[in-house]
Amino acid sequence: MVIAQQLEGQPLEPNRQLDVMDLYQKKHLSNNEKQKPVKEHHNHFSIIGAPGYSLQTGFAGVIGFNWEVDGFKDGITRPSLFNTNITYSQYQQVMLPLQTSIWTKNNKYNILGDYRYLAYPSSIFGLGGRTDPNKGLTINFNSIKFHQSILRRITPNFYAGLGFYFDYFWNIKAIDPHSKQVDQQFQKELGNKEFSIGPAFRALYDTRDNPINSHSGFYLNFVYHPSPHILGSDSSYQSVLVDIRNYVPFPEGSKNTLAFWMMDWLSQSGRPPYLLLSSTGWDETYNTGRGYIQGRFRGKNMVYFESEYRFGITNNGLLGGVLFANMQSFSSDISYQYSNVFPGYGLGLRVKINKFSKTNICIDYGFGNNNSQGFFINLGEVF
Repeated sequence: MVIAQQLEGQPLEPNRQLDVMDLYQKKHLSNNEKQKPVKEHHNHFSIIGAPGYSLQTGFAGVIGFNWEVDGFKDGITRPSLFNTNITYSQYQQVMLPLQTSIWTKNNKYNILGDYRYLAYPSSIFGLGGRTDPNKGLTINFNSIKFHQSILRRITPNFYAGLGFYFDYFWNIKAIDPHSKQVDQQFQKELGNKEFSIGPAFRALYDTRDNPINSHSGFYLNFVYHPSPHILGSDSSYQSVLVDIRNYVPFPEGSKNTLAFWMMDWLSQSGRPPYLLLSSTGWDETYNTGRGYIQGRFRGKNMVYFESEYRFGITNNGLLGGVLFANMQSFSSDISYQYSNVFPGYGLGLRVKINKFSKTNICIDYGFGNNNSQGFFINLGEVF
């Protein structure tokens, strides 16, 4: 099931671009319905209900919802975004996320939210880059994430502000058959619950032409997050996130895009809870490290780089493709020295489900070291 709806009666094919909804209308609507007068609109939403598959979840049922709202209709205020991908997998994993980016009039404030509930059997492999892919441990846990930030415009395209981060994991337990030694090590690293709470200091610079599917522009997100024991955190630590993305039309003047993504996820002092350490596929959108299972690498610090070439397959914009490559490196729990660089690469198909917000279904196949490979599916671009 795929629904890509243009609210308030949009023209069917502006600039002769097509999406999945156009194909549905062409097949199921009468000529009179297709020719009804249309009005300008300022809202777009996309819903996809479909089976999915990834290395971490196995087969899964996914309901993805993406809503872009231009509530002020003034041509100045950026549209607000609401995004979720509700998932239930064959491994009995439940994911209920919601990410929001709300803009006030004239872009004076940007209110950012990241909320999610997980009931999540998953694999861990230890710390650093020299862990054995054949010696993972399957654990189960429940978690709640509540990250709320409010940023104020300082100059055009630059914002700064404060946030509040709350992360709680409970019912953490190993579910693999394991030895007493493994059980003791597990209890030492994780225990049965983990809790982190603290403020966040954020800065944002954003000139992207479209936050869902960028063709040009630059993005920088900086977050400094202290989590002091005095507020109730299990341990005092400080973390820094630097997320940089750049989008360049290539060749110049074409609709194809060369995209770059660099992310540094660092622990400046103290020791974060184990499940909040930087890890493959545990970024805010679960998208780092295509080619590897989620959680394959974990450490105090993560350095990540990815590049992707996005190109059209059909002139009407319905189908597109991507080629991508990434690199990741982690420091171990004992030292801040990085051990090895782990590459990933692959290709993917893009299917346009909403031509107005430029929302795609993204179906990728990635490869990593040691025969690691698998499908990765998203609603909206990976970055």
